[in-house]
Amino acid sequence: MNYRSTRVLKALIFLLLISFLFKCSNKKEHRRPNVIFIAIDDLRPELGCYGNEEIITPNFDRLASEGMLFTKAYCQVAVCAPSRASIMTGLRPDSSRVWVLGDSFRKNMPDVVTIPQHFKKFGYHTVSIGKIFHNHMPDSVSFDEPDLRPAEYSTPDMVDRDAESFYYDDEIKKEHALVREERIKKNPNRARYGGGWAYGRSVEIADAKDDELYDGAQTVLAIEKLKELKDKDEPFFLALGYYRPHLPFVAPKKYWDLYDPEKLSMPSNNYQPKDAPVMAINTPYELTGCYDLEYVKHPTISSLSPDSARLLRHGYYASVSYVDALLGKLMDAIKEMKLDDNTIIVVWGDHGWKLGEHNGWSKMTNYEIDIRVPLIVKAPGISPKGKSNGLVELVDVYSTLCDLAGIDIPTYLQGTSFKPLLENPDREWKSAAFSQFQRRPRESIDGQNYMGYSMITDRYHYVEWYGWDQTNKEVLDFAATELYDLQNDPEENTNMANQIDKKELLDQLSKQLKRGWKNAQPNI
Repeated sequence: MNYRSTRVLKALIFLLLISFLFKCSNKKEHRRPNVIFIAIDDLRPELGCYGNEEIITPNFDRLASEGMLFTKAYCQVAVCAPSRASIMTGLRPDSSRVWVLGDSFRKNMPDVVTIPQHFKKFGYHTVSIGKIFHNHMPDSVSFDEPDLRPAEYSTPDMVDRDAESFYYDDEIKKEHALVREERIKKNPNRARYGGGWAYGRSVEIADAKDDELYDGAQTVLAIEKLKELKDKDEPFFLALGYYRPHLPFVAPKKYWDLYDPEKLSMPSNNYQPKDAPVMAINTPYELTGCYDLEYVKHPTISSLSPDSARLLRHGYYASVSYVDALLGKLMDAIKEMKLDDNTIIVVWGDHGWKLGEHNGWSKMTNYEIDIRVPLIVKAPGISPKGKSNGLVELVDVYSTLCDLAGIDIPTYLQGTSFKPLLENPDREWKSAAFSQFQRRPRESIDGQNYMGYSMITDRYHYVEWYGWDQTNKEVLDFAATELYDLQNDPEENTNMANQIDKKELLDQLSKQLKRGWKNAQPNI
């Protein structure tokens, strides 16, 4: 080979090397955005950024200021498993056939593709930490790394327990174990749910550091996992599920100390809605799962004592402020790792939660207090726009994340990407949002089985209740109607369905409900 040829060859090799290095260095810059998907159990829109001036949530508020807060976001069922099945599959409850806690979307639809499972098809490394589906449901089909746990909670006696059953004080743990043993003796079926551990005492003011409780420990784990994921060539989808503010309200003492319980406002509508049908009201069975609240009766029969009601409200606020601090720690880590410029962050609650409103507690109704949820989205390339008042649903999140990440949106999904709202929050959007709730005999004061179909419009909340055939999973005869004017009665204290002058409106809303979600989609 002559000198000239050698020089040309060397130059060619040099150019190929530079090209290779350039591609490697730019691979991460041009890769699809990462996704951090944060689920928070039982979190209602009770945050500073949603207008609550009492609660202390600086980090939720900070994230909202950096992204978009949706003021009218709704879940599809106001209970954990069905709500989470809907958001994770992009299907509504009558399609997934997940209506109550005992239903399983993997049993009903073994081949359904969840959000992280779909993202895996497009080269994402998917990781799950905490409660994403329902309690201990790792779903290895969805995640490359399912069910990561802090080491101290990964032992055989801990893995199958629900993290909401963990306490801090040794004496409370002993008391909890004794009560569990007695309960299982009386009713062996209790052991089938969470090993019989759910629930214990309703509150604990823990003399503990943030990281010594489960949610704090899993936040540390999530940050360590992010340090590992940020150096991978492929983008990642990290799902992180916080357990608080689910009952029991266990939080470090410093978050309880943020509030003077005597100064906390209590709900003004601590009574049953006027003319509400019997199946609309939920039982207090979630409260009675706590052994210090086993005495609580149905809200149509009696009320919680003022002291107990104030303690629970205090505990809920403390738990929310605790999770807020953990969110802040996570956000700081994301920024320090320089992940914030190419990462979609979505924070959502799976349903609302009553704190004495309608003389009720927990969720499990079609009332707006239970179906309205917090939803905050921050996405690369989308400048902060503040708030959107457009009607959105958790079932929309699947399509939206695909849209934001630039990957194919499955055609069978039953939600609508709200990316256009992120770009223009004031544009016209959906005409209605849809939810439903199955009222089982043990939860209904008349011992009957019902299915209630709910529709929220810009002004009205309309609900139709039907008998429900549990064997064949189908609706039976019409049972009752609810109608609330959200403009003049935002707390839904009076059911107007029996008022003679509302007949024309009722007919109109009934037809709209029956036309369903497809007819409510926006013109995009």
